[in-house]
Amino acid sequence: MGQRLSGGRSCLDVPGRLLPQPPPPPPPVRRKLALLFAMLCVWLYMFLYSCAGSCAAAPGLLLLGSGSRAALAPPALATAPDGTPPRLPFRTQPATPLASGKEMAEGAASPEEQSPEVPDSPSPISSFFSGSGSKQLPQAIIIGVKKGGTRALLEFLRVHPDVRAVGAEPHFFDRSYDKGLAWYRDLMPRTLDGQITMEKTPSYFVTREAPARISAMSKDTKLIVVVRDPVTRAISDYTQTLSKRPDIPTFESLTFKNRTTGLIDTSWSAIQIGIYAKHLEHWLRHFPIRQMLFVSGERLISDPAGELGRVQDFLGLKRIITDKHFYFNKTKGFPCLKKAEGSSRPHCLGKTKGRTHPEIDREVVRRLREFYRPFNLKFYQMTGHDFGWD
Repeated sequence: MGQRLSGGRSCLDVPGRLLPQPPPPPPPVRRKLALLFAMLCVWLYMFLYSCAGSCAAAPGLLLLGSGSRAALAPPALATAPDGTPPRLPFRTQPATPLASGKEMAEGAASPEEQSPEVPDSPSPISSFFSGSGSKQLPQAIIIGVKKGGTRALLEFLRVHPDVRAVGAEPHFFDRSYDKGLAWYRDLMPRTLDGQITMEKTPSYFVTREAPARISAMSKDTKLIVVVRDPVTRAISDYTQTLSKRPDIPTFESLTFKNRTTGLIDTSWSAIQIGIYAKHLEHWLRHFPIRQMLFVSGERLISDPAGELGRVQDFLGLKRIITDKHFYFNKTKGFPCLKKAEGSSRPHCLGKTKGRTHPEIDREVVRRLREFYRPFNLKFYQMTGHDFGWD
């Protein structure tokens, strides 16, 4: 038994008021202030994290806007993922002055291609997530063709939440290969697990060195080629150059080596690009046909959702981009997005797209169709798809 206290009670009989009491519960006002303070801390953390992400993304935005970073970045030798020694720099030939009207009409180095239109600025939410994830080499590349609809395809794909793409054309595998894979990777946007990194440079398709170089980066790279009726594509190519250089010769005079004999001048890039079968042969030496998807530029206009469905399947993505994302702009003559990536407003491609083509002599068009017909048939056989250009 415990020690007895005065009055004959044990220590266990001490009244409750003499024992330590628990602290009284905080009043409702203090509880609300504590909750408000906690929410303020969370908001401040997210704000600072978003700022850090925006700062991390700033160099890439500067690159897309002005190209200054690309000009100042020191060259880096490419190191293969398997740890093989760096490649020796590839030296490009110095540019030579344009010597003739046909060289002036070459659109590959036109100011428009060097400075493609940059999409709308990303929303604050996109900027917040741009600070997350990591930069990866692209798993998929739109490799061509020029004036086929590559810009439209890229802008449509950017609506998909699992696609992150560079807005401007990197031109790494044709013009900047000597800068190395580290430089190339730094151009890419940050991605999270499950997202695909993409870029598009239409001139890759006609660059002889591009297939081997992309294969050396990754043999698993998925390749997308947007093709269009080669005659219409050539006229569109010429129209683009004409808008920049109104003094170039006529389309008819550039098309033929000899108008009398009807011999087509295949040295002119506007004609050469459309010989798809010839260029595809170089790619099939390094990539199986199953790793290439051929998108119809015509169907991209008439049925954008249908073509985007094929592209999403090819990339292993859920079909999120559907008819509800598009409306047809009668003024421009092609489909536009109801809501672009990072924006709540409708978005159409800029004024450089959808130009009115000049009137071309029907006889010239007929001879061009005859010239392309055997190449088109071979291309249909190689791809297993009849694009109906004939």
